[in-house]
Amino acid sequence: MRTILVTGGTGTLGRPTVAQLRAAGHDVRVLSRRRGPGLTTGDLTKGTGLREAVSGVDTVLHLATSLGRADVTQTQHLIDSLRPSGVEHLILISIVGIDRIPLPYYRHKLESERLVTNSSIPYSVLRATQFHNLVDQVLTAQRFLPLLLAPAVRLQPIAVDEVASRLTELAAAPPAGRVEDIGGPEQQSVPDLARLWRQAAGSRRPVVPLRLPGKAFRAYADGAALTSGAAYGQKTFTEYLAEVTK
Repeated sequence: MRTILVTGGTGTLGRPTVAQLRAAGHDVRVLSRRRGPGLTTGDLTKGTGLREAVSGVDTVLHLATSLGRADVTQTQHLIDSLRPSGVEHLILISIVGIDRIPLPYYRHKLESERLVTNSSIPYSVLRATQFHNLVDQVLTAQRFLPLLLAPAVRLQPIAVDEVASRLTELAAAPPAGRVEDIGGPEQQSVPDLARLWRQAAGSRRPVVPLRLPGKAFRAYADGAALTSGAAYGQKTFTEYLAEVTK
């Protein structure tokens, strides 16, 4: 079993990942700016407390994410702290299609990937598609509108627990570089996902498919956010909705 530090361990993906790592018998530290039971104090943005946090650690899962350049800064600070530590494996979670979809957040995430791959630290990079709950949140955010706006593109949402399972597998394995992308079991249009969400929510609002100008929409329309191999995830968006609306 390994001693593992998880950044972003209190977030949407971090919580189930930490739970699965501990269930597998690993000694898990959760990096946080706060102090408290089960937390290891350190600040990725400022770069403080990181060398102490990684002392004696075998593996680091970098799940923390931020908007803008902060994402890149945090990744660089983490790498700087790891170089003298002897950490054997750095695992980075990333997003399918970030090298093809020209969004600012994706551009910074891709730069973080490059920092990891160009470092001297043995690594694995896992790209996953959007989580079910992200699609849910985007549609829920429109709750005060008289209709549901849905870009006419396909997505392949995956359950966050299944991404956590894959990360737990990688944590127990040797560094593997860029590993195969993972996605959910179904590739569906956002309007179809919106109709499933509407049914689960008991709503009658019309779903309005949108076609938008620009390179980002065109990249999504061309399937840049989809995986090309066999699906890793098993839970469908319909099954996710059934669970959260019980």
